[in-house]
Amino acid sequence: EGGSKADFLLRELTQKARALGVDTSPGVLSPYANTLSADHPDQLPRDESLVARNVAAYVRWNAMAMVAKANLKNHGIGGHIASYASYSSIYEVGFNWFFKGDDLVYFQGHSSPGIYARAYVEGKLTDEQLNHFREEVDGGGLSSYPHPHLMPHFWQFPTVSMGLGPLMGIYQARFMKYLEARGFKEVKDRKVWVFMGDGESDEPESLAALSLAAREHLDNLIFVVNANLQRLDGPVRGNDKIIQELEGKFRGAGWNVIKVIWGTEWDSILERDTKGVLLQKLSSMVDGEFQAIQAKGPAYLREKIFSGDEYLESLIKDKSDKDLWQMTRGGHDPRKIYTAFSSAVKHKGVPTVVLFKTIKGYGMVRGEASMGAHNVKSMDREALLAFRDLYHVPLADDQVEALPFIKPDAKSPEAAFLKHRREVLGNFLPSRTEVNEQLPMPELSDFSEMLVSTEKREISTTMAFVRMLTRLVKDKNIGDRIVPIIPDEARTFGMEGLFRQIGIYAPHGQLYEPADSEDLMWYREDAKGQILEEGITEAGATASWIAAATSYANHHHTMIPFYTFYSMFGFQRIGDLIWAAGDSRSKGFLMGATAGRTTLLGEGLQHQDGHGLLMASTVPTIQAYDPTFSYELAVIIQDGLKRMYTDNEDVFYYITLMNENYTHPQMPKGAEEGIRKGAYLFSKGKGEGRKA
Repeated sequence: EGGSKADFLLRELTQKARALGVDTSPGVLSPYANTLSADHPDQLPRDESLVARNVAAYVRWNAMAMVAKANLKNHGIGGHIASYASYSSIYEVGFNWFFKGDDLVYFQGHSSPGIYARAYVEGKLTDEQLNHFREEVDGGGLSSYPHPHLMPHFWQFPTVSMGLGPLMGIYQARFMKYLEARGFKEVKDRKVWVFMGDGESDEPESLAALSLAAREHLDNLIFVVNANLQRLDGPVRGNDKIIQELEGKFRGAGWNVIKVIWGTEWDSILERDTKGVLLQKLSSMVDGEFQAIQAKGPAYLREKIFSGDEYLESLIKDKSDKDLWQMTRGGHDPRKIYTAFSSAVKHKGVPTVVLFKTIKGYGMVRGEASMGAHNVKSMDREALLAFRDLYHVPLADDQVEALPFIKPDAKSPEAAFLKHRREVLGNFLPSRTEVNEQLPMPELSDFSEMLVSTEKREISTTMAFVRMLTRLVKDKNIGDRIVPIIPDEARTFGMEGLFRQIGIYAPHGQLYEPADSEDLMWYREDAKGQILEEGITEAGATASWIAAATSYANHHHTMIPFYTFYSMFGFQRIGDLIWAAGDSRSKGFLMGATAGRTTLLGEGLQHQDGHGLLMASTVPTIQAYDPTFSYELAVIIQDGLKRMYTDNEDVFYYITLMNENYTHPQMPKGAEEGIRKGAYLFSKGKGEGRKA
């Protein structure tokens, strides 16, 4: 019965030992070795490996040349050679055999030159565009990092600032399951790929939602961590092992973990290690040592790992220094990468993370694994020739210093391979297309009850909004497209009536009888629920909102999200995600509730939000409003629905809601246009010389 039976027996034995009071290890860390066996059945197609290597040579060269040429032309313009150099084999295997045309890919931001280079080789980008890397102001250039607002037909997602991509990727995969549960679009074998660096994992957002992904069984999600062990200033974990640390976090959260640490050339040596001495030696070393080995060369590798121990020396007695230096890390071995990706896409039930050990600046000669690798922007003639030779780049000696952009001949085997693989996998990636449905929206007259005076009855704008939202979810044209998103504040805002009415999305339904089941507004979870109740996570709820707000492009099905949150815990908590929403061309409503002076007893001055509106006003794509009366709210929301979902403008709305109760007057005749513009005649002053 293989591995599953062995795993079952070990778990049973561990549980028995713990029941007897034995202090066992947590069992979340595996040895510092590859997860998958060398004889795994999923192997890189041999008949395509050579031509794929040749394609990669073009891509690698162009990625390096793009950054180097840009900095020769404009000194200090920036860009990163080393980041893509450590990622290149991983991406190439993905592009050639695994990234399907409808997959969603969060590319690691600093590796963008390699993605542009691949698109150039595939014929999607031109020499002119590559010659204007980081020069997009006048149009036609290439943005520094993934940026759908600047390149709306190319990039799917913005992934800089670091840490945002992993968080948004998890909620994107979850939103796909939500769409399927509600009958809008099947997930099928579509995947969300999230590429992140090991240093990026220190950003709190990057790992914040791991448990959500596991407990909701997001097997449509694959994380790929490029563990090159190097940050800008130095090692990610000089005195420890980042791969082992991340394995513990992911496995502890319930993920399937695949580690790819050693390349194929290590297999025979590890097989000889029948006593486990080499594995123990490697497990005892820290990342700072591995970085020093890579920077200092093969003689140092021999000395540091094998010398001084007769048994270890016997394992490599037939290996020259050149042989040892070809024993690379797993993330640079297409054979290991292919096997890992093949296993990942087939895994069912939980999300998968693949932890690849790589080398920062791989192939850059002098910059490889150095402390300053991240900041290298150019290469001299000697380094260029070495780079060319290592990767079999088809350039003569007298051509390399000109840094030409190169691509295979249209009739070459490489061009045929690229064309064939895309025919098998589908559309080129990255690629972003919008389906702008012109949805019929309610007229302002449909909210007539909000346009008249409340007379002596006092209400808040929050109460008025809840009534409007309740009306919208019942609308025959757009009701099922409304996505209410709440970060555990529904009862604060008086929205709990929606629990029973439209249900809270829970992929497994409600497996318990809630304590308030006999109440009118009971807490109802449902596998087809409409509300996304995110809990106490403003960042997670915002990422959830972004997934819904970009559904028109990423899933070709327009959804209308209303994220209602305590305004004081809004922009200063998740400001970077708001900019990412704008970069993503999001459409939807952010409802900043309990804005202005709070009336909740005991909340204190820190809850008296006066700056959220100002912060919203700084984002170019936000339409920010601070309505006082229910008719203003009705005009603004109805106009927003029309602008975003009928006229298809690339904007989104931030609207404040107050919880103070007071009487609301009738809307002055003809005030609609002024409300939309931000100022209107509320009442005329009496007498002469009065000033507003």
